[in-house]
Amino acid sequence: MRDIPAWPRLLGLAGLLPQFACVIVLYVGPQEWRYAALAMAFGYAAIIFSFLGGTWWGIAAAAPAAERRRALGWLWFAAVVPSLVAFAAFLPWVFGEAWPEPSMVMLGGGILLSPAVDARLGPLAPRWWMPLRVPLSLGLGVATIAAALA
Repeated sequence: MRDIPAWPRLLGLAGLLPQFACVIVLYVGPQEWRYAALAMAFGYAAIIFSFLGGTWWGIAAAAPAAERRRALGWLWFAAVVPSLVAFAAFLPWVFGEAWPEPSMVMLGGGILLSPAVDARLGPLAPRWWMPLRVPLSLGLGVATIAAALA
């Protein structure tokens, strides 16, 4: 991680702290905090997953015009999927169904799979992108699933 610029590295790692805090509360915190911790863990995972889609959208938009026309249709599609998945994961709660555990597993799985999109960015992403994205995705994805299983 030393090759990653300081701000993306520090802020990216700091971005794991809210989810880790929720997991800690779920496993060792007071029972009366459980629902709030689950709701926060779900919301945070959904927000970050949607944010990730926004980064892909920005990368597609910043690509050279010839690249955008020729080969980036898949990236525009991939960029909207995280927000749609996060929204779909929220619907069971809205309609009073089982929530948030199944939805959190779905979000955690999507986050764990997200580096597959990052790997296809090639030269459009900074050279330090994958060394940052992989540990962040693993950390957030595993923490989200751990929260669901608590």
